[in-house]
Amino acid sequence: MNGNSKALINLLRGWPNPGLLPKAQLGRATAKVLSDPDLSSEGLLYGPLPGNKSLRVELAAWLTRFYKPEHSIEWERICISGGASQNLACVLQVFSDPVFTRNIWMVSPTYFLACRIFEDSGFKGKLRGVPEDDDGIDIEYLRRGLQQSEHDAGLNGNSKPLLKPQRAWNKVYRHIIYAVPTFANPSSKTMSLERRQQLVTVAREYDALVVTDDVYDQLQWTASSSPSPSLKQAVQPRVVDIDRFYKGGTARAGADGFGNAVSNGSFSKIVAPGCRTGWAEGTEMFVSGLSKAGSTNSGSAPSQLTASFMTELLASGELENHLYTTLQPSYARRYKIMIDAIKEILVPRGITLPQTERTVIGGYFIWMSLPAPLRADDLASYAEQEENIIVAPGSLFGVDGDEKDGELEREVRVCFAWIDEDNLRESIERLGRVISRMQDAGAYGQGTLSLASRRKVVDTKYQ
Repeated sequence: MNGNSKALINLLRGWPNPGLLPKAQLGRATAKVLSDPDLSSEGLLYGPLPGNKSLRVELAAWLTRFYKPEHSIEWERICISGGASQNLACVLQVFSDPVFTRNIWMVSPTYFLACRIFEDSGFKGKLRGVPEDDDGIDIEYLRRGLQQSEHDAGLNGNSKPLLKPQRAWNKVYRHIIYAVPTFANPSSKTMSLERRQQLVTVAREYDALVVTDDVYDQLQWTASSSPSPSLKQAVQPRVVDIDRFYKGGTARAGADGFGNAVSNGSFSKIVAPGCRTGWAEGTEMFVSGLSKAGSTNSGSAPSQLTASFMTELLASGELENHLYTTLQPSYARRYKIMIDAIKEILVPRGITLPQTERTVIGGYFIWMSLPAPLRADDLASYAEQEENIIVAPGSLFGVDGDEKDGELEREVRVCFAWIDEDNLRESIERLGRVISRMQDAGAYGQGTLSLASRRKVVDTKYQ
């Protein structure tokens, strides 16, 4: 407790506001499934390893409508997961070896909670941050790192997987690359098409698997219109789509059939995080192997019951209706309230924003850069003490074990999805008062916590 009488405003928490959850739609979907003997039996029993076929079919049709790839998405390219985080862990179980897989390459700033998933899979000390610019991941920086990593592996005789068994339905990649290409968490940036193509090219060259969290793609709106019209087509193709078709695609001569990209999808942002249901899309060989992860092989398809509810939401059209008539306009309105306040109150104080020329915005977050010599750690500390507002300093989003001095020290992430709309402008007014006092008083440098210490504090405030 900080003793502040003001009501707490938490701009760190990256959750949907409870008022945006589709409770009535879920109630109808649940009632229909549980009242139907065939649907309820299927949902309540063990399911096939790749997951509920009906959901895979519905997802393939919807994703085809939304992403509009060169050819329709076959349902065999999709398997059902227990959500994006659970699926990332399964991907690592099946397709990586903590010795042979040289490094995990993460776009920095990164979704920091992914770091522990990689470390739990044996990659502590092998995580590497790759900076991004306004077009996305720095390809030349990544290429240099991959070259050095391969050189080191050659010197160490690291030529074959040591800890993971070779099976007919899997492979072990030399590198894993992790990114959130569209409306990224935390930076809110969208990777350009050219950069996505370059990323696929590099991944093929170095036997890397690109894992993309594509969980914000549908949460998009126009930057200029108010109210924003519904946007029913993706702003960019996914990396997995580019890998499928670009320069011969996954069926090109010499390719092994597993591909170099997997899309991590989730219902957490478009329905509710408590669903703990998602999907992975890749080549048929990749998806088949992924669905044979040990935990799935033992317990069968994850989220089998909830998957039956998601099937009904998609089949009935209620999910898309909720997305286009509730979520997109609600998040657009929230974003515009906050961004207008930032431009009015914070920009005159020297705050800057990325990708200001974008025509399509989306996601949950706004990423801001403080003017020198302000530091985000100091702002976060003063903001909580003086105004009872919690923000996420950029240093929180460094890659574990690969932090660089001064990296992200002036960056701040704020979330407009969680708090009530009435508090969005007030939150920026409070931040504005803190920044003004810091600048006017020269109040800089309360000290910087270690990344581990920051994460421990966030573990309590995030939940």
